[in-house]
Amino acid sequence: MQQELTANLLKPAASLSPKFFYDALGSKLFEAITLLDEYYPTRTEAAIFEASRADMAQALVDAGIRSPCLIDLGAGNCAKAASLMPALQPRQYVPVDISVEFMRDAAAQVQNSFPALDIVGVGMDFSSGLQLPAEVQPHDRVFFYPGSSLGNFHPDEARGFLQHIADPAEGHARGLLLGIDLVKDSATLEAAYADALGVTAAFNKNLLLNVNRLLGSDFSVSQWQHVAFFDRALSRIEMHLEARMDLQVSWPGQQRRFRAGERIHTECSYKYTLDGMQALLHQAGFSQVRHWTDPKQWFAVFWATV
Repeated sequence: MQQELTANLLKPAASLSPKFFYDALGSKLFEAITLLDEYYPTRTEAAIFEASRADMAQALVDAGIRSPCLIDLGAGNCAKAASLMPALQPRQYVPVDISVEFMRDAAAQVQNSFPALDIVGVGMDFSSGLQLPAEVQPHDRVFFYPGSSLGNFHPDEARGFLQHIADPAEGHARGLLLGIDLVKDSATLEAAYADALGVTAAFNKNLLLNVNRLLGSDFSVSQWQHVAFFDRALSRIEMHLEARMDLQVSWPGQQRRFRAGERIHTECSYKYTLDGMQALLHQAGFSQVRHWTDPKQWFAVFWATV
């Protein structure tokens, strides 16, 4: 992890992986982001789940899947999966998240709500490989990847990640339930990543505090400002941290100078069209694909079978 952080900070165009957003505070800040008026994805996706969860459950049954093993990638507070459990009736729930303590607390709350449910929590960075423990049941696995987190991958990386899930020798998936943010006007997209209260800015800057803990660096949050914009040509939101002044950051054995205005790229969030995501799923090895959307077609939930 320290080697990865150092390599990315020393690149000509410095970057940090968005997986490092999610320490305990970062996870809480993201929860707060989902409550903001500007941040439409969470409530729009939730409305799709509410309106279509019975139809989603029937889609699993139509695929021959009853009482699935529900594998929740980037589970966070587990609330999205919990909202679907009465309809999907999983026999095992597997929350997977890099923020281990936050995930454990959330999984404990799910266990209180569903005491008979077999829960196997997995703390890992699944972006670099998805190796599930032997306790995870191999049959009728349904991967659940909501929140458009797949958009954090470059489309080629997203295809590879989906191929890994679809590969019978790897993920043993029967199906995938996937939330994806859709292309829309730039103003709506940019407001969702640069809210008026500055919660997203705090979330972005907290990344530096987490890097300080992980790397032993001396980033000062006050020296950086949050920048977010939509690149329509690449169909992605970019988030950056921009140096407010000339400064130097040091960590054991290394240092880097940043000029005023120089940026650290912290996140990309790719936005898809319905046709584009369907094509990507087919290219990754999924066969039958269907989707549900909101009335504005701002967001979509896809169901794909292997």
